[in-house]
Amino acid sequence: MPLEFALPENSSNYVVPALTRFNDFADRPALVRGDRTATYGELVDDVLRIAAAARDAGIRPGAKVLVMAANCFDAPALQLALHLHGCRVLWCAPITSRREIDRFAVLSDADALVYDGTIELGRELAASLEPMRAISLTQLTLGPVDPAPYKIDPSAPEPDSVLQTSGTTGDPKLVHHTQSFYEQILALAEAFVAHGFPLLRHYSSSPLWLASGQITSFFNLFTGGVLFLTDTWSPEEFYRIVSSERITSTYVTPPMLYELLDHPGGSSYDCSSLFMLNVGAGPATPARLRQGIERFGPVLRIVYGLSEAVVVTALPGLTEDPLHPERLASAGTPYGDVRLEIRDSSGEVLPPGQTGEVWVRSKLTFAGYLGKPELTAETLVDGWLRTRDLGYVDKDGYLFLVDRVHDMIVTTRRNWAIFCRPIEDVLGTHPAVRTAAVIGVPDPVVGEAVHAFVVTRQAVPAEELQQLVTDTLNDMWSPAAIDFVDELPLTRIAKVDKVALRKLYRELHPQP
Repeated sequence: MPLEFALPENSSNYVVPALTRFNDFADRPALVRGDRTATYGELVDDVLRIAAAARDAGIRPGAKVLVMAANCFDAPALQLALHLHGCRVLWCAPITSRREIDRFAVLSDADALVYDGTIELGRELAASLEPMRAISLTQLTLGPVDPAPYKIDPSAPEPDSVLQTSGTTGDPKLVHHTQSFYEQILALAEAFVAHGFPLLRHYSSSPLWLASGQITSFFNLFTGGVLFLTDTWSPEEFYRIVSSERITSTYVTPPMLYELLDHPGGSSYDCSSLFMLNVGAGPATPARLRQGIERFGPVLRIVYGLSEAVVVTALPGLTEDPLHPERLASAGTPYGDVRLEIRDSSGEVLPPGQTGEVWVRSKLTFAGYLGKPELTAETLVDGWLRTRDLGYVDKDGYLFLVDRVHDMIVTTRRNWAIFCRPIEDVLGTHPAVRTAAVIGVPDPVVGEAVHAFVVTRQAVPAEELQQLVTDTLNDMWSPAAIDFVDELPLTRIAKVDKVALRKLYRELHPQP
C-alpha cells in the first residue's frame, strides 16, 4: 500500500480494518462484472481514490450522500469510500417508482447526490434536485489526474447507511443501519475464515440498496472471496455462470429456485462447484426443496431475515433427515450473535411448540426507520426487534415460521386463526402444482375465508387440491376457492407479492 495512504491505527471506522484485510491478499481477484475485474489491491486503490475525489468534489466528512446506482462494478468501492469519509450513504433504488424516489430524496435531507450516469432516472434525479450538489459516479471513479493523497481522519463521524425494504407490505420503508452492522459482518467473516471454510466465489444479483445485497457483497469481500456482480437474472444465465466460473455461493428467492428447477436444460450444466445455495426472502415449500436437494446436492442453505435484521436464522447443508423430516419446513437456528424469542400478544415469552410473534436481538438489527419515529418505537422495544412474523421454536431450537402477522387468516369458525404457510406447503406437495400462495379474503359468514392462487404444470381439479388440504390439515384450512393463474406476481426482489394478489382477487371477484 502506498505510504501516503497509510491507515491510522487509532481509527474506529470499520473500513480501516477492511482495507487492511484487503491489503493482506492484494493479488487475489476481488470483483468481476462482465469483462471487468479488479484485484483486492486495486480495490484498495479504488476506495482511496474515490474518497479523495469525493473530498475534492466538496463532500465533507459526515455528509449525507444520496446514491442512485445499479449493482455495478464500482458500487462496493463507492460505499467503502464514502464510509471511510465518515458519510451516511442513502441507497435509492433505480427500479422503484418516481413517487418513491422523490419521497426518499425529501426524507434523506441529503447534502449531495452521486448518480450512475448510465441510468436515465439517475440523470433525471440529478436535474430535479438542483441546486443540490450532483456528482456522477464516473467523476468519482476516474477522479482528478493527480489527486492529493487521501488522509484518513480518525475523528471523522461513524459511517452509516439507509437502505430500502423490499416493499412486501406495499409500503417500502427506509431502514437505518449503523456502523455496528458492518462491524458484525466483519466479525462473521473473520469467524468464517477461522473455521477453515473455502474461499467463496459468490454470484450476486442483490444490489446494495437492499440489506441482503449489503451482507452478501461485503461478507464475501471481507472473507477474501471473489464477488461476481450482475443486474440481470435468468435461469439460463445462472447455470451458465455457475458452470463456467465455478461459482461456490449465491443467493436466490424461492420463486427463483423454482425457475431453476423447472428450467429444461438445467441438469445439463455442471453445478458441482456450489458450496452454498442460499434460499431466502420467503418460504420455499418442502416439496420443492426436496427437488433442489436432488438437483444440487446438500448445498441448499435456508436463510431467514428481514431488512431490519438481515440474517436471523440459517439452516445449511439441507438434506432429507429421516429422523426429522419436518425440518425441511424449518428456517433453521439462530445465526451469529442472534438471540430469538417467541412472544404472545402481551410480550410474554412462550415455551417451545407454541406459536407467537418472533422477536430478535442482534448487532445486525437496524437502528430505526427514516422519517417514521412512531413505527420505529413500535418495532424496536427495549433493544428487541418485533419481526411481525409468526412462528414457533421446537425443543431443539429450530424456528418454524407460519405466517406474517398481517397475513394471518382470522375465521369465526371455532374462533380459530389459520396460517398461510402450512396450506401453501401442502398444496406444493401435489405433483401438478408448481407453486401456490394463500391469502385471506372477506367472507360474510366466517369473517375471512382461505383463498388460494395456484400455478400448475398440468390441469388438476380444484376439488382435488381442496381435498388434499382437508386430508392433511382439516376442512377448516382447506381453500374455499382456488384461482389457477399462469404465474404469481412478484415484488421487485422476486418475493411473492401478496398485496398484488389481494388486488387480483378483487379484480377477479368484484363485490356487488
